[in-house]
Amino acid sequence: MDLSWVTTFIAAAETGSFRRAADLLYISQPTVTVHIRQLEKETGAALFERGGRKVELTEEGRRYLEHCRKLMAVHQESLEDLQSISQGFTSSLNIAISPLVADTILPYVLKSYIKQHPEVEISVVIADSSDIEGAVSKGVVDIGLSCLPAADPQMISELLYNDRVMLVAGHDGRDSESAPPLDEEEVLLSAYLLTHNHPGYWDQLCRAVKIRYPRVKMMRVSQTHITKRFIAEGLGVSFLPESTVRRELLEGRLLEVECRNIQLPEAAAYAIMRYSHSKQREFLSFLSNYRI
Repeated sequence: MDLSWVTTFIAAAETGSFRRAADLLYISQPTVTVHIRQLEKETGAALFERGGRKVELTEEGRRYLEHCRKLMAVHQESLEDLQSISQGFTSSLNIAISPLVADTILPYVLKSYIKQHPEVEISVVIADSSDIEGAVSKGVVDIGLSCLPAADPQMISELLYNDRVMLVAGHDGRDSESAPPLDEEEVLLSAYLLTHNHPGYWDQLCRAVKIRYPRVKMMRVSQTHITKRFIAEGLGVSFLPESTVRRELLEGRLLEVECRNIQLPEAAAYAIMRYSHSKQREFLSFLSNYRI
């Protein structure tokens, strides 16, 4: 069987027209007809009901279409695998990473890992922590780096690190050496508290803040990088993991506010796996050499 026949069949089935299939594949309409006839001869079944310019799949054609799609998917996967081998890759590692983890040390870690392991083909998917466990469980990725531990006890969930959470405000324009430190109560009551940019600690922290400062105004901002931009523009303050604001603090664009009246949580990062195979363990071992 010629795979070009299968490609033509899928195009004709999805467009409902031999002419549109020909246009889509950059071949002539008679060529489409020949491919379909050859495929029908090969399968011993009529795949289309022909009526004027429009064609419709027969019952056999509809069933055969699903098999053809699977066949072409496997063929494409095999081509990609051969291409990986030709490029020097002998193994692959698919990783799902939460935006918060991806925004800290991970770019440097990946760069170092790829340099030391050029034979490993890396694929990275950025996903919310709430979705990472599902991606690992379904086998979409080999390992997940998440801000949440796995809920399923059958999954492997390992703590990577704990990160100190701090109250962060925008720079007030005053000299940092001579100006008095920012006051916790004044900061929280004079601006919006930007919340829920981390999936792990905000619900409990919001309750603690409301008990201490009932008049505080809150605004949900789901992404950390947007939260930092809002803080820098004077739109609010937030409680953020230290690793996510380290650069901004060093450059003086953001300021830490000392908290004396609110017990601050820690932000954690976890590695989530379905199987503890050698390639996952090797990557985690490499990752453990870097401190957040």
